[in-house]
Amino acid sequence: MKKTLPYRPAAAIMLLNAEDKVFVAQRIDSALEAWQMPQGGLDPDEEPQAGALRELQEETGIRPELVEILAKAPEVLFYDLPPELMGKIWGGRYRGQAQHWFVARFLGTDADVNLDTPEPEFRAWKWAEAGELVDLIVPFKRALYTRVIETFRDHLPR
Repeated sequence: MKKTLPYRPAAAIMLLNAEDKVFVAQRIDSALEAWQMPQGGLDPDEEPQAGALRELQEETGIRPELVEILAKAPEVLFYDLPPELMGKIWGGRYRGQAQHWFVARFLGTDADVNLDTPEPEFRAWKWAEAGELVDLIVPFKRALYTRVIETFRDHLPR
């Protein structure tokens, strides 16, 4: 697959609960035991923050009014798909994602999380320590998650 493919515009959110743990979920379409933070593609002309909140609600049922955005990453963060996935995911149109990342505080309760959405993407969810995130994600996103943690270090427990 050619490296000249574009990156898919996307948004993602590091959602923190009152104990500063991070929301992660397991994809429904993967046999891997990998966990990820909510993220997804942006619609044409969609503002990144609106897209991040939309994706969060679509994937987890968490309504935007239960989320307080704390910060946005100062730059877009990228990841590349591994060669074996590049021609399969997103119809083979993208080499990876260019993600606008946000860190946010969850103002709701665990009862506000509902993975039984109209188009379910996750099969399970949990609150994880920030230090666990890199080990929980699929290997090809580990460098990205390392950057996300570094970017939002001031919002995470020491």
